[in-house]
Amino acid sequence: MLKHSVHKILLVSTSLALLIFLFGLFPSLVQKYYSTGIYPYISSSLRFISSIVPFAIGDIIYALLIAFALYKIFNFFQNRKSLTKKDRIIVPIQALNFFLALYIVFKIVWGLNYSRPSISESLGIGNEKYSVKELVLLGDYFVNKTNNLKIKQTKIPAYSIHDLEKTSSNAYYLMEKKNPLFRYKNPCLKSVLSPWLTSKAGIEGYYAPLTGEANMNMALPGFVKPYVSCHEIAHQLGISYEDEANLLGYLTASNSPDVNYQYAANYEMLRYILFEIRMKSPEDYKILHDKLSASVLDDFKTEKEFWRKYNGDMFGYMDAAFDSFLKLNNQPKGIDSYQDIVIWLWNIHKDEITP
Repeated sequence: MLKHSVHKILLVSTSLALLIFLFGLFPSLVQKYYSTGIYPYISSSLRFISSIVPFAIGDIIYALLIAFALYKIFNFFQNRKSLTKKDRIIVPIQALNFFLALYIVFKIVWGLNYSRPSISESLGIGNEKYSVKELVLLGDYFVNKTNNLKIKQTKIPAYSIHDLEKTSSNAYYLMEKKNPLFRYKNPCLKSVLSPWLTSKAGIEGYYAPLTGEANMNMALPGFVKPYVSCHEIAHQLGISYEDEANLLGYLTASNSPDVNYQYAANYEMLRYILFEIRMKSPEDYKILHDKLSASVLDDFKTEKEFWRKYNGDMFGYMDAAFDSFLKLNNQPKGIDSYQDIVIWLWNIHKDEITP
């Protein structure tokens, strides 16, 4: 009876997983019926439920799932000699059912968003690539803008997770007036359970699809937290890819009336732009780097030292972007590489930039 039940579940799970996979091959359908159809209701409901609990329950659920999987694997190998021939067939099928169930749930509660068309299309942002000269002009634009915003900053607040949730959701509310894509109901921003472990892993924040929580690493320097919170909220809205979440986070934070949000957004984008310039034109990178104000350079130093303390790989990234190390991770494309976020920033601001 058990064998029949296990095989029946496998048939159903495989069929559902295959249907979901095939549905994901049609981006326009995903966009219409999932990303802008049922997903907003799913995510809003998850956030409403998760917001009842003050800590990150997603962390606990993932830890329990990993522990359960490890226990089952250990138990299988410990008792493999006493397993019957039937059991040796059933146990692997049960494991397959488990992972198929996770795949189905993940895809339904968030994962299908990977198949939606690029968010840049919905926002009407072009994908015209820039020349090296245009990239340098973009860098100069952001250097000046970041320097000016730093002057306007007075004191960076000692943000609590509740402060960030409130201010970031208000920023999204303002953007919603321009585009319904930014609609954000039932805010749910939480601090990770272990900022130390998260920092050691080189993570600023992450989204927990099973619970709908956006999780913040609250050990981060205060001046980057506003942007990181807007980035993670973008994932809650069904923006799956990192560059696209960067785009939504940038647009939201940079259009906030809060100068700390504006600065955080421009500071983070400047980091991506300078990294690209450093690869394509080291001489121009040096000129732009020297134009950065002492206060902005202090922030770069603070962030770099933060990652040096916790995570050597992230420190290497910062070092590559703002010192002398060029070929981080052996960039395969070299001067021909493009970051999507930088392409979008160029297309957003090219009309404001004069040669």
